[in-house]
Amino acid sequence: MVQKFVYILFIGLFFFTSLPAQEMAATVSIQSSKVDNQVDPKLFVQLQTQLKDFINQRKWTADVFGTEEKIDCNFFITIESVLSPNVFDAKLSIVSNRPVYNAAYTTGLLNMQDANFSFKYQLGQPIEFNETRVQGADALQSNLSAIMAYYVYIILGLDYDSFAPKAGVPYFEKALNIVNNAPEGAGIYGWKSYDGQRNRYILIDNFTKNGYDQIHDVIYGYYRNGLDAMSEKPAISRIAMLNALISLQEIHEASSLSMAVPILMQGKYAEIVGIFNLADKAMKKQLLTTLSSIDIANINKYKEVLE
Repeated sequence: MVQKFVYILFIGLFFFTSLPAQEMAATVSIQSSKVDNQVDPKLFVQLQTQLKDFINQRKWTADVFGTEEKIDCNFFITIESVLSPNVFDAKLSIVSNRPVYNAAYTTGLLNMQDANFSFKYQLGQPIEFNETRVQGADALQSNLSAIMAYYVYIILGLDYDSFAPKAGVPYFEKALNIVNNAPEGAGIYGWKSYDGQRNRYILIDNFTKNGYDQIHDVIYGYYRNGLDAMSEKPAISRIAMLNALISLQEIHEASSLSMAVPILMQGKYAEIVGIFNLADKAMKKQLLTTLSSIDIANINKYKEVLE
């Protein structure tokens, strides 16, 4: 896969279209078994379709995306309970993937859960989002679209960062705008710094705060200079990936409460082992030292393969 922006330019020059293609190729799944006896089943069928259309049919950037360029992502919603008529408490899982150049597999960009997903929804309700009026007329209704739009911008920020240095910054800033203007009201959580140790405020703070500037270079170094170049320059690519992981270690050690570090490392075990299994002993030793800081939960598994 060539660099995204070169590809976008190619599409713009040679395949003129009257409407720019949307960016997302999202699937939306809703698990409602816990409340099926309390809610009309048509409600969640409609919600699932509307959310998919909201994500995939809305234009989120000014760029033109070809079919191959669309971002593969999944939103999985588990309805936990009915708080009041048409008001639901849920959990949201978000997964986003990215193709690897000259490889037959995709690599994960985002894999996380948001347990603070409460919203109001009823049959016939439109899903609307206005960046200049995020709160909307009804806070709990607007919380649904605000959270979904927030994670679309997080996904876009990560994807763009992985193709060009700091290219994702404008989309992280859009996610920050949602946080700064988020819906407020009873039962709405996750937008404030004090809403637990893992929330939407802390996550976007990690991608926009001055002290975290380095994280954009980490994403670009790991994916573009590392994974994308692996088929042509494996030795140089391993060095780029190791340096990115060392930089991630520095970020983690400067702020152990960072959300971005564990999220970026989520699900990376198999990929890292596959890349570094053929590295020399010195590189493996440095890698294990780094991983003992940023992926301590899996360090014994790494040692079994890499020591």
